[in-house]
Amino acid sequence: MRVIIAAAGTGGHINPGLAIANKIKEKEKNSEIMFIGTSRGIENDLVPRAGYELKTIEAYGISRKISFETLKNNLKTIKGFSQAKKIIKEFKPDVVIGTGGYICGGTISAAHKLGIPTVIHESNAYPGKATKLLEKKLTKILLGFSDSEKYFKDKSKVITTGTPTKVKEQNISLADKQKILKNFELSINMPTVLVFGGSQGAKAINDAMIDLIKEKRNKEYQIIWAAGQKQYEVIKEELNKYGININNIKNAKILPYIYNMSEIMNMVDIVVARSGAMTITEISLVGKPAIFIPLPSRSANRQIDNANVLAKLGAAKIILNDEVNGDNLNQKIIEMIKDPNELKQMGMRAKKIAKYDVEEKIYEEIKKIVR
Repeated sequence: MRVIIAAAGTGGHINPGLAIANKIKEKEKNSEIMFIGTSRGIENDLVPRAGYELKTIEAYGISRKISFETLKNNLKTIKGFSQAKKIIKEFKPDVVIGTGGYICGGTISAAHKLGIPTVIHESNAYPGKATKLLEKKLTKILLGFSDSEKYFKDKSKVITTGTPTKVKEQNISLADKQKILKNFELSINMPTVLVFGGSQGAKAINDAMIDLIKEKRNKEYQIIWAAGQKQYEVIKEELNKYGININNIKNAKILPYIYNMSEIMNMVDIVVARSGAMTITEISLVGKPAIFIPLPSRSANRQIDNANVLAKLGAAKIILNDEVNGDNLNQKIIEMIKDPNELKQMGMRAKKIAKYDVEEKIYEEIKKIVR
């Protein structure tokens, strides 16, 4: 099978694409898989690291706002369609799959124009604008949440598979947990809170965490914090202003990015994060209680919709982006760790929405289209 996967921007778009690619390779070892992304996103790290070829094109969100910058970006995006078309013609894929980002518009449109089957995976509870606009050009629409089905006119194209992810439920032994925590200079005897804001980081979460750490509020729990590759140096400098060395903080380990997220997520007691679709999927699979700080959006409250999927089950708490600070985040964490039984129950409730064998289901749908 020859496959092109279009994914760009964030780990939430790229990691599902990698999970699909890995499943295809597992099933059909002779498959040829190429990724199309931009030169700006984290795909430039994650895709080659996973062993796949990456081609880049121009792609930006089409904006109606009149300015020189948006006009320039709109023209670049139109150029990106031609670039995608050239790559597709040369590679001759059996199918083109989009897993998110502005890249999907031009790449899926180019594939459709060339008569190649197209698939998009929409991971959010409220579908993105590009997915809805591309509906007529898609052979199949795969969904992360069944809540999304109502937004599409042609139900024959739609199937809920769940969202593919590299994070899986693992049984981490006490010895392995102790070894991981020792590497982070953390203790086996304290509750551990994992904090992250996605591959790019999240300023509101990071600001709250800086406040929490400089005030030394984390005395009853310890933190593993993935600050984001772009924001790590900024945070390092900010902490320096308070005489805090980022590499030597009591009860805390701060990293730019966590590559072994599956292992870490399975090991911790609470997750503090944005509520992207990928994060919701991962938390439900490993069964962890969460505190969500949804990313606000002018056009649609996608992350609030995602967070509510688990909050309604009593598996997560929500603090709004404009309201989060070191004090209320710390209070929420303290409140949760004081009741270990409720923490366990929250994790079990999260598992109610977990979907298993997701990559297998997606592979079967792709196989039907190709053959």
